[in-house]
Amino acid sequence: MLDAIETGYETKFDFPPRQWLPAQAYLLASVPRTGSTYLSHLLWRSGCLGAPLEYLNFEPAGPYGHADGSPTAQAELWGRALARRTSPNGVFGLKAFPIQLQVLQAGNPDLLTEVMRTTLPGQGRSRIVQLRRRDRTAHAISYARASLSGIWRSEQEGDERDEPEYSERSMQEASRILDQAEAAWESMYRDLDLKPLVLWYEDVRDDPGAAVTAVAAHLGVTLDEAAKIDVPEIKRQAQAGSQAWLAQHSGRQPG
Repeated sequence: MLDAIETGYETKFDFPPRQWLPAQAYLLASVPRTGSTYLSHLLWRSGCLGAPLEYLNFEPAGPYGHADGSPTAQAELWGRALARRTSPNGVFGLKAFPIQLQVLQAGNPDLLTEVMRTTLPGQGRSRIVQLRRRDRTAHAISYARASLSGIWRSEQEGDERDEPEYSERSMQEASRILDQAEAAWESMYRDLDLKPLVLWYEDVRDDPGAAVTAVAAHLGVTLDEAAKIDVPEIKRQAQAGSQAWLAQHSGRQPG
């Protein structure tokens, strides 16, 4: 968990606890640096689309790092998420990156089976919302800079860390990692005969309300203005560093 930053995983943001499983669940499928945290909080704020956060992020530095390597603790956290992160209308959302499912497959396959059964109830029944970025260069820059600097959220930008020096090698590595992650989702869709609702970061940024409406329509969920809730705000990170990288990258490309 990030120190002194409200990430949304804190218990004070729980919905009222439920005794039953969600009536409907869905998967918010993405890869790093697509704006998926921003979208997840938009959906959560509706009060009708669950709170689709990374409940399978058991990396040591992640929100549930204390469960790293412990299948029992991971199963308990999953059960708690289902009970307390399902919105009052019975909808539960899970945000995940491919690597999180791959790690779970290797270390806790029983839980992965339960997760898939919950979020993907049957072939051809699409309960997947995928978020992507059209601007692949900007995507690679964002991932490369965050990896080098360790700054992943706007709240960390006041740490006075040095701006990472432009690195073409880091750009290429970022592109490779992101392409592999996107390919992993595509492979899963083919294997399970699933067709996700695809949203694009640029569209979500320009019209967030339309994105929420599209997700609700895809899932067959009725939105209720009275159900809206307050959740932690996700602010866009400063763009000066990214623009500087883009200028250097463009200057190195063949004319």
